[in-house]
Amino acid sequence: MFDENPEQKVKDIGEQGLLQKLHRFCPPDIIGDDAAVIKTLPEQSLIVTTDMLVDGVHFSDRTTSPEDAGWRAAAANLSDLAAMGSTPLGITVGLAINGETPVSWVEKLYQGMNDCLQIYHTPIVGGDVVRSPINTISITAFGQANPNCIIRRGNAQPGDAIVVTGIHGASKAGLELLLNPEIGKTLKDTEKNTLIKAHQRPKPRLDILPILWEILSSQSPGFDVSAQPNVPSPQSPIPIAGMDSSDGLADAILQICNFSKVGAKIERSQLPTPSAFHNWLSPQQSIEWVLYGGEDFELVLCLPSEIAESLVEKLGKDSSIIGRITKEKIVQITDNTGNYADENLSLSQGFQHF
Repeated sequence: MFDENPEQKVKDIGEQGLLQKLHRFCPPDIIGDDAAVIKTLPEQSLIVTTDMLVDGVHFSDRTTSPEDAGWRAAAANLSDLAAMGSTPLGITVGLAINGETPVSWVEKLYQGMNDCLQIYHTPIVGGDVVRSPINTISITAFGQANPNCIIRRGNAQPGDAIVVTGIHGASKAGLELLLNPEIGKTLKDTEKNTLIKAHQRPKPRLDILPILWEILSSQSPGFDVSAQPNVPSPQSPIPIAGMDSSDGLADAILQICNFSKVGAKIERSQLPTPSAFHNWLSPQQSIEWVLYGGEDFELVLCLPSEIAESLVEKLGKDSSIIGRITKEKIVQITDNTGNYADENLSLSQGFQHF
């Protein structure tokens, strides 16, 4: 599929030669002009997000193949769309690369993006390629959502249940296993592979949205998903709070609370944790990776109790109601067994670029 000469460098084929190779990853009827034209539905809002991945910061040859780097780049942007309640329409890719980069590396990068995007019927609709001393991928993703049911960080209300859609800490564990294989000697091969895959091939939770819309349709008058299953049509605003947990579960909860001017109480025993952690990590390390590890790409949603309970029932065992939104502007993790003291969550413990 890729160039038969793995030693061929980007500088050998030039910008136009590289663009010709990359065009096959895009729909031929969309690319070629100065800008892409993307059809959307009437009475929908355009949702736009941009995310950057830099070699040595977000990916490296030690832990990430070019296919995995491409997958992760696409998944990060689709996850942001999911966190807004948006259906994806397409992405553009800005690629900054060193001229010594093998052409095959670039093709594999795009193949990884395509492998992820095709699952969600999302095309690459354009982009740009420039020379740079550091390989960098910048993706802008476009989606559409009904303006009355956009998921926002500032919509949380006291009494809302806090739902997480899947386990946390797995991506951090996978990264640590790739960097330090010796720490996984007590793990089964299946456990190691599952954790590593969680890091290299995260899944954006766009699959959550049709389930959520269906539950809202059954419980909220005026909420209609019959015409467009992935694009709900409520007659009045539906206040759903949420975001994705790409920067860590604690970060997501804190951000939602900050924007909503509320607090939260989180129950330690309800945090969905990889089963491999139980006989592998200390309780302290386990909770740190779950709360602050990052890059799990799950959704954190604040919903009325009935809707939250229905959602968790539909999603199954890896999802959980982990706590409640409170009026007091403190975000605290508690332990109903009494084995651990209450602890305030802090943004300073999670990943920060600067």
